[in-house]
Amino acid sequence: MPDSFFVFAILALLLTPGPTNTLLTVGAAARGLRASLPLLFGELAGYLIVVVPLATIAATLLDGRPALAIALRLAAACWVLFLAFRLWRLASTKENRDAASPVTMGQVFLTTVLNPKAPIIGLVIMPHGPLMEIAPALGLFSLLVAGAGTSFLVLGTLVGRAPLLSPRLVYRAAAVFLVIFSLGLAGSASGLI
Repeated sequence: MPDSFFVFAILALLLTPGPTNTLLTVGAAARGLRASLPLLFGELAGYLIVVVPLATIAATLLDGRPALAIALRLAAACWVLFLAFRLWRLASTKENRDAASPVTMGQVFLTTVLNPKAPIIGLVIMPHGPLMEIAPALGLFSLLVAGAGTSFLVLGTLVGRAPLLSPRLVYRAAAVFLVIFSLGLAGSASGLI
């Protein structure tokens, strides 16, 4: 069974603001907590689709292949930049600002798949071995994802109810944050070359 370091390391990563957490916050700001709960399934599925193969088979296959790490970071940077552009445009159009939600489960899923936190969890923090052997750690990880994701949904719900924060301001602030994050990802990829 995973130890307290496992829980601390996973929560430290999951509670760090990033593209997935930004989407969860924006989605809940637009729709509220209850209507945004399905976004958690997109987040959990995105993490598991990366973490499980990495922890069970790929950890040994990726050793000594820095080009793959660079490609993954650049792909993630492009996706996050696309999301930033989309949120900025959404803030500019009244029709979209009044829509039920700018964030879909599919966007949360793909963003999480491309999130650099997922490989760190799968390659560094998650125990490695056969699926049945790491199943308890995966179960605990899933609970931690749900808890951390819910905290960002609650934050988004509070932001959405704040009278001084318009949806336009929330979307624009989230877009700026995503651009900064995208540039950081691209910069970290160039540092690996």
